[in-house]
Amino acid sequence: MNKTQSPSLNTNSHWYVIDAKNQTLGRISTHISNILRGKNKPSYTPYLDTGDYVIVINSAHVSVSGNKTNQKLYRRHSGQPGGLKVETFDQLQTRLPNRIIEKSVKGMLPKGPLGRKLFTKLKVYSGPIHPHVAQKPQEYIV
Repeated sequence: MNKTQSPSLNTNSHWYVIDAKNQTLGRISTHISNILRGKNKPSYTPYLDTGDYVIVINSAHVSVSGNKTNQKLYRRHSGQPGGLKVETFDQLQTRLPNRIIEKSVKGMLPKGPLGRKLFTKLKVYSGPIHPHVAQKPQEYIV
């Protein structure tokens, strides 16, 4: 008469601040995605949102290894014929530095409604100042 017990949804979400200054893009993105999914908690459930909020500061100073600053390409398409836009890592970092971390983390999250919900818990800022002081975020050392 053993019944499967479904985990209760834990609403105690914490806020973490991660400083991306001089951090490698892929390594910091895996830490961020694990926190967003809740894999750092013992109550992790793959199909539930058990993750925490993550604030990333200094996203303009994230680095990549090797020659990826010139070789890594970011593509987007407008939907019109001939509407493919291609940018290098360096160009995108000067134009929209937040987009680099957002795209990297979004690719590591699950696809579908759960992944879209988890992605809303990510807040990325290019400078050292963020407006989430009222949530009392804890500093997360990578």
